[in-house]
Amino acid sequence: MKNAPGTYVLALHCDRGESIEVGRLGRLTVIPGYYLYIGSAFGPGGVAARIKHHSKSASRPHWHIDYLRRVCELVDVRCVYNEKREHDWARRLANMKGVTAPFSGFGSSDCDCDTHLFFSEHKAGAKLWRELFQGLPAVVLE
Repeated sequence: MKNAPGTYVLALHCDRGESIEVGRLGRLTVIPGYYLYIGSAFGPGGVAARIKHHSKSASRPHWHIDYLRRVCELVDVRCVYNEKREHDWARRLANMKGVTAPFSGFGSSDCDCDTHLFFSEHKAGAKLWRELFQGLPAVVLE
């Protein structure tokens, strides 16, 4: 994993329904399934620092995703370096079959996107990743 700037997708799994409080978004009901969260890291430490933060449950949540991480397991991370793609990827995911947008405004309070969080009953497979990255050199982070 590089300290370079870039855009990433966190794949999360939730195995039980739970109600969580998410900052100004208020109380949200998380249902069992898979969540895809799109983010970018163009500050100090780049993608490596941001993924390190997201890989554990934050004791003091800063971003919307920090609240969701308390009830969901991180199961996969994909990224591209030196590319700002989060808005493009949010539009693509919003139009994919079998993918829904569970919470308006999640992770997108600083842009025009409706959300940066998406839900699927099924784990993201090769077809979804291919459609999302469309020719970009995606890096799988484990």
